[in-house]
Amino acid sequence: MVGSTYWADNYVEKKCTVKEAISRIRPGQRIFIGSSCGEPQHLVRQLAEASSGLTDLEVVRLMALESTPLTLIANKTKGQSLNIRHFYLGSAKPRSLARNARFITPINLSAVPRLFKSRLMPIHVALIQVTPPDDFGWMSLGVSVDICLSAALSADLVIAQANPKMPRVLGQSFIHVNDVDLIVEHEEPLVTVGGSPESEAAKKIGKLIARLVDDGSTIQISPGTTPQATLLALSDKNDLGVHTQYLTDDIMDLYSTGVITNRKKGLNDGKIVASTAVGSDNLYEFINDNPALEFHPSDYVNDPSVISRHNRMTSLNVAMAMDLTGQVAADALPFNHFSGVTGMMDFIRGAAHSEGGKSFLMLPSTAMKGKKSRIVPILDDMAVVVPRGDVHYVVTEYGVVNLFGKSLQERAMALISIAHPDHRDELFHYARENALIGRERTLKSTIQAVYPAGLEESVTFANDTVIVRPAKPVDERRIQEHFYNLDKEDVIARFFHEKTSFVHTEVNDVSQVDYIKSLTVVAVVGEFGFGKVIAVGEYQLDPDTNMAEVAYSVSKDWQGKGLARIIQRKLCEAARGNGIAGFLAYTSPQNIGMVRLFKALPFKIKTVPENDMLVLSCRFDELKP
Repeated sequence: MVGSTYWADNYVEKKCTVKEAISRIRPGQRIFIGSSCGEPQHLVRQLAEASSGLTDLEVVRLMALESTPLTLIANKTKGQSLNIRHFYLGSAKPRSLARNARFITPINLSAVPRLFKSRLMPIHVALIQVTPPDDFGWMSLGVSVDICLSAALSADLVIAQANPKMPRVLGQSFIHVNDVDLIVEHEEPLVTVGGSPESEAAKKIGKLIARLVDDGSTIQISPGTTPQATLLALSDKNDLGVHTQYLTDDIMDLYSTGVITNRKKGLNDGKIVASTAVGSDNLYEFINDNPALEFHPSDYVNDPSVISRHNRMTSLNVAMAMDLTGQVAADALPFNHFSGVTGMMDFIRGAAHSEGGKSFLMLPSTAMKGKKSRIVPILDDMAVVVPRGDVHYVVTEYGVVNLFGKSLQERAMALISIAHPDHRDELFHYARENALIGRERTLKSTIQAVYPAGLEESVTFANDTVIVRPAKPVDERRIQEHFYNLDKEDVIARFFHEKTSFVHTEVNDVSQVDYIKSLTVVAVVGEFGFGKVIAVGEYQLDPDTNMAEVAYSVSKDWQGKGLARIIQRKLCEAARGNGIAGFLAYTSPQNIGMVRLFKALPFKIKTVPENDMLVLSCRFDELKP
């Protein structure tokens, strides 16, 4: 670099017009363009204008909806003047991406800075956007640090657009006047991103996830409709922290309401850490000189080993499609200007190795206005972005499943249970025909059932949290284990005879229900997806009488705590809502616990001896006086 040692003198010497700056670019060079909302639009417009006089330029950037359509120029000139290299890990399935798939370089974002610094991919020219210098000659990269800093520090020629509109962001976001070659002063509004369209499916997904995000978690979330709804659903959480690739307006809103405090992150406590901001002018004003924020390069923010050091790291990302084995395709959504897909794997793997960490993949169950399922038999025409071994929690508007540690049969059953009911029959048929599930398996009426999430309840006993909820098809093995672990006396009380075997076909009737004519409610302790069933209650409707028979069982260690009453209340609530007339139960006269439990119902109870049994019954329209 040529110039005096005093930065202010250097600044004056390096100032030039945009035409003078872009004229320094030579044929055959590789040009990096600043990312996302930090794109130096003034410089890029001039590059596009000058490209007709240049040959074989290679533009390197993150995937973006370009403010100046360089990809269009590349297509028109058939690559003779411009070629594009997008860093992007998505499937490139949408039509807008597929036609330019040849420009895509699949890579995890955490690895890109090393590509530049090592000169494995030399950057000849870097076009970046910065703030005007402070009193010490430091200019902030503002809303886009990600891979921009490493590109600028590695480039042979650095051209900086100094824009007073760019917010000054703290952290590892600065480059010095002495480290750039040319400075073009030009004030213009930054690229902004509007709000995402509302979606009922997204709202339901957000509410389901909110139940599983613990207070004190550190979150990463990608932009888009579903993440937006999820953030809204987190509004009653406490002491959340943020370590994320993209900072958005929704994260800003949660911070302003005190939901995000960053006090319990375990790393960079007190700070929101990100590498890029995409959003509104209000967001850019919020991040300007805000000491609660730090932006760092992608080789720090997206480093899985750094991510894993956070307490309860929780990654929230959007999938485009998933097959029955758990393989995931992902892509930028049409209303997103920028994609978090490139950093998805970094956060999924980092969260998986965090103490108490969780990784969620969110996808609405259908596309094309319900005509196409996003849970598909197999990803035969889409690139796999997330391998099946890295997938943990999967969420649609029909429920949440945890695929970690699950067999292919368990995965297929789980994913079918949260697919749209209109597509479950096809998925189940494929899975059985292709040996993903055994031919003896059935889904019965569950195939069209919609899980009644409103019946879920969390109950605390001393230091134990018990989730009381409707049973799911994936609970079959756990219900089977519950029956095997019952004491001999409890088995007789539940089944009316000694029993040492609880085979699949019998348990199948308990775990696979339609939630209307048949319903099973379970009480579960332990981690979601691996919990132990400690109590089971069920009803089966007799359509001839419109009365439902009920039965209960509670593990020995949990008896006497009121679990059966809670389950009975849930069954009663559901039965009444489904138009069932009443309950009846068969029990032995010696089963005092069952008699007391049934008589705790707020209805008139009839007790009729029948052989060696008692028949207890009640109608829901006959309340106790």
